[in-house]
Amino acid sequence: MKRLFAAIKITPDDKFLKLYYRLLKQFEDERIKWVEPQNMHITLKFFGETEENRINGICNVLNNISADHTAFSFFLNNIGIFGSAYKPRVIWFGVENDEPIKLLASDLLIKLETIGFKNDRQNFVPHLTVGRIKELVHKRSFQSKIDKSKDTFIQNVFVNKIYLFESTLTTSGPIYNIVKRFRLR
Repeated sequence: MKRLFAAIKITPDDKFLKLYYRLLKQFEDERIKWVEPQNMHITLKFFGETEENRINGICNVLNNISADHTAFSFFLNNIGIFGSAYKPRVIWFGVENDEPIKLLASDLLIKLETIGFKNDRQNFVPHLTVGRIKELVHKRSFQSKIDKSKDTFIQNVFVNKIYLFESTLTTSGPIYNIVKRFRLR
């Protein structure tokens, strides 16, 4: 069994990293599990524990999907949270010009259904998770700092590949290994 997911890999530029490390510094007293810069991605489909005999089928679908979609660009723009102001769970960077990602994900989920993977997403909202909140000591201060950063341009992203990753969970965090790359048309 392998723990798998399909994603768009994000390679942070200097502006992204400056903002990311500023957030780490601002919230250093909070219990937040930050996503390592080399692990940044936008998940298209999380497969979870997957039998190895299903990987070829997944690769065939990803290959067909990549042949049907052209390379595209989008912007990482805005910082927000999932969860309520009282109990925030995730810090994310938003995606602007997200229609190509939504189409890619929709086509992927439809084609994966034909090989037995259920569509587990109701409303796909493209976003980049940068931190998972374990506990906040200073909720008001946290929310105020997030609100001040809401309308922040972060990075332009060019996408010409999608990836199948294997995720290995360790005590120090996940390790992502590329199983296969799929070049967009």
